[in-house]
Order: sequence, then structure tokens, then C-alpha cells
Amino acid sequence: MKHLRNYGFFLGFVLLSLITTGQNLRKHLNEAFDDKEFTRYSVYYNSMITGNVTAGEATIEVKTSKQNVFDREVWQIVGEGKSKGAFNWFFKVRDRFESFVDKEAYIPYVFVRRTKEGSYEKDDDVVFYHEDGFAVSRTAKTTIPPNVQDFVSALFYMRTLSISNFDADSNYFIDFLLNDSVYVSKVKFEGIENVKIGLGTFRCLKIAPMMATGEVFSDAYPVIVWVTDDKNHLPILAEAKVVVGSVKMELVEFKHLKNSIEAKLD
Repeated sequence: MKHLRNYGFFLGFVLLSLITTGQNLRKHLNEAFDDKEFTRYSVYYNSMITGNVTAGEATIEVKTSKQNVFDREVWQIVGEGKSKGAFNWFFKVRDRFESFVDKEAYIPYVFVRRTKEGSYEKDDDVVFYHEDGFAVSRTAKTTIPPNVQDFVSALFYMRTLSISNFDADSNYFIDFLLNDSVYVSKVKFEGIENVKIGLGTFRCLKIAPMMATGEVFSDAYPVIVWVTDDKNHLPILAEAKVVVGSVKMELVEFKHLKNSIEAKLD
């Protein structure tokens, strides 16, 4: 609970002080998710040194915030990840991310990050002033384009899209803010596949988001995500090639989906 105490005062101050009502925000259709959606993923790591090991688990929960932001109703989307078992000995992970997302415009107002990955630690709190065109973090004030996302809200915004939103080359472009910089990510739709996991076989849309290369990723498209080919667009499997080895996330539990899973084949 220490991380909650670390930013509780800041977050409370922000939510109480943002009182301007937005007037020019878009209205975006969402048929993919709703209040109380909960998912749990097992995380696996594979390399020549370790082989295939269970590295940890991740959970994502969607809930209606008890407090409005900018006098608007928002989702509070919370993602947490932690390493497990022997993996803690050489790379302990304790991550928590929160995004407060407008229920109509599907843009973030507040992003909270608490990252502990091995010897690396990063804490940040970002407030998005969309109508004024800037965001303020702990370290910088950054000019932002309209409808910019943080990376948590971007994942859920992408779930609301349909294939018709992609261009003729099967690409979709999305702006997001990370570490005080704005990036444009190109997301590729790579077809429909049947994917078998522990929960069964699902008909899925295969998606490849462009990522920033560097210390973690050596390829611009290192991640493949399979989401159900139905209204939920629920991510059931993700595989990523990292600089050393690969990581896989597999859905192991879900609750309170907005729609039935019509893409489940068995």
C-alpha cells in the first residue's frame, strides 16, 4: 500500500482542483468494455539461459471513478503487474498504472505510474489539459495534439475501433504521451487467426503495434496482440520479442465483460 500513500495526496488534489467543464470534446462510440471488467494474465519469459518460465502475472480492472475530473465522468483503469517465484530473484517487478479516462471522449485526464523493474524505478503523475493543448508531469510541461492518449488509455481506445477504422493499407495511427514526449504509433491489422490458449480456442484479430526501439525492443514491430473477433475485442494473447528472449501474456481469467464472447470456438 506504500505506493498508494505516495501519490494519494497528489491525486486527491488534482481531482478536486480540476473544475473546468470541457465543451469541445469528441463523442466516441464504445461497444467493447464497461464498468467492472476484470482480466488476469499469466506472464511467461523465454530465453536460451532460462528456458520457458512463469515470470509473473498482470491484472487490469475498469471501474467508474467515484470523483469526476474536469467535471466529467471518467473510467478509472488500473493495471498491475508483478513477478512471481524464482523470477523475483533476478528481476523483481512491481508495476502499477492508472488512467482516468473520459467516458465519452475516451481521452485521459490523469495518468499515474509506479514502476519498479529490477534496479529501475520510475514514478510519474501526468495531468492532461486537452482544451489548452498541454500536459503537465512531475518533470515537464509538454504540448500535446488533440485526443492524445497515455499508453493505458490507448489500449482501451484501440479496443473500441473496428476494422473499418483502419486505412486501405490496414494501418491506424494513434498519438500517445510517454516520458514527456509525444509519439505517433502505427498499428497494423494482420488478419484473422484462430488462437488456442488454456481457456479455449478463439477467433481473433491479429494486431501489431509499432513500438519505440532501444533498451527493450530491437524491432519496430516486436509485439503481436490477438484480440477476440467480436464486440469485446478482448486481448487474449500477446507475444513480444525483447532484446534478450521473448515474453508472452496469456489470458487466464475474465469477469464482467460488456458482451458475450461470440469469438470463442470451443
